[in-house]
Amino acid sequence: MSQPAAHPLIELVKARLREFLREPGYVFWVFGFPLLLAVGLGLAFREKTPEPPRVAVVAEIESKRTKPLFESKQLNAQSLARAEAQRALARNKVDLLVDAEGKKIVLHFDPKADRSALARAVVDDVLQRGAGRRDLVSVRDQTALKQGERYIDFLLPGLIGMNLMGSSMWGIGFNLVTQRKRRLLRRYAVTPMRRSHFLLAFVITRSLFLVFELALLVGFGKLIFGTQMQGSVGAFIVTSTLGAGAFAGISLMVGARLDNTEIANGWLNFVQLPMWLLSGPFFSYERFPEALQLPIRFLPLTALNDALRAIYNDAASLTSLGFQLAVLSGWAVLGFAVALRTFRWQ
Repeated sequence: MSQPAAHPLIELVKARLREFLREPGYVFWVFGFPLLLAVGLGLAFREKTPEPPRVAVVAEIESKRTKPLFESKQLNAQSLARAEAQRALARNKVDLLVDAEGKKIVLHFDPKADRSALARAVVDDVLQRGAGRRDLVSVRDQTALKQGERYIDFLLPGLIGMNLMGSSMWGIGFNLVTQRKRRLLRRYAVTPMRRSHFLLAFVITRSLFLVFELALLVGFGKLIFGTQMQGSVGAFIVTSTLGAGAFAGISLMVGARLDNTEIANGWLNFVQLPMWLLSGPFFSYERFPEALQLPIRFLPLTALNDALRAIYNDAASLTSLGFQLAVLSGWAVLGFAVALRTFRWQ
């Protein structure tokens, strides 16, 4: 007695899994590249003691007037001839230049540069203390931060969001274009499969690998940087799945008709680069003008980053993330619908 035929969607998912595992390049871009990116960016933005402001002190100034600057541990001061000091400031080798006009100390710096403004405040404080100023208010520094308050706690969910975007876009959209270029899709066109099954198989396969990718990145953050997820693992997985679905929908739109990998490469970068800049994987998008912040919140990577950070650091529940989840769902549905309508086999 013959067994009933398996559903075509199940067979397509199996085929996609086998195809994925047989291509080392795909495995690298989905698992290896996100991990390398997390390692590189994590090391670049790791916690470290801030470098003290760099200060060039004109050597011609009487030494006793600038002696406190060289004795202070808050500054990295060096004595240079006036011309050399001016050259160092112009080339951004120092943050501030200390000179003198008669009895007055003159501070040369760029007020629009954060480090220069900081250097000015520190130099003024050191000089005033050296001249005998007494502080009337006692202040105690508390430098240890709790989990969820460190920069790495802000950074890691952003890296996860960015990696989900990259692996979804390249693992689906670019792969689809590659198959069309190799004329593989022409063979599928003569089969009785539906286009919706074919495209949905890409999304399902991507979702299956999502759990392993998240475990890899979250485990890496905990092991190397000591980060700790404050919220629900289930909420984190649901949000990540919606995010991956949103980017899968966008990548399917890109790959629905293209048959040139160079053009596909350009379109994928065109979609991703603005979100790398605007959506705040490395810094808060609230730095942008207020008029731009609402449009930025409708970008899928912004919604994903906001939701992941809220779950990871603030133990937010899914019910409190209605706007972000609606944005991700909207992109996923829109992308898949447009891709289904515009898709062609060849």
